[in-house]
Amino acid sequence: MNDEAVHHHLTDYRHSRAGARRMAPLGRSECLKLLASVPLGRIVFTKDALPAIRPVNHIVADDAVIIRTHDSAALTTAIAGTGGTVVAYEADAIDPDTHLGWSVVVTGYARPVTDPDDLRRYEQLLHPWVDTPMTRTVRIKAELVTGFRLTEQPPAPGS
Repeated sequence: MNDEAVHHHLTDYRHSRAGARRMAPLGRSECLKLLASVPLGRIVFTKDALPAIRPVNHIVADDAVIIRTHDSAALTTAIAGTGGTVVAYEADAIDPDTHLGWSVVVTGYARPVTDPDDLRRYEQLLHPWVDTPMTRTVRIKAELVTGFRLTEQPPAPGS
């Protein structure tokens, strides 16, 4: 099969399985509500001047994304001794068969949580999903929040 035939085959496969989709933008409050509805996302930060991505679990609290990490984690190193490091945090729920769902990205400054009351509260609310002691807590202030919902494209009038 040549490249053009493969492209047509994949396009036909995608359309037959999912149909047409539309991306509808979401408002800030709906984005944060959706983000809070799932336990897992991906944090994007800079490591050695290159983008790094790590899957982590999270909670949404106080208009921020809260994650926990360990002392030797690349993210811990990246934010150590800074007034904040710009990161992006992404989570989604997209059905692999229907291709319907949503995606949200929060961009903001990641800073270590140092307030003892906040640390205790976040440690009670957010339990690590890996078998590594999570000794650090990070707050990502939701400066820029964007998202979209993938919905079925309504049929064209007269179809």
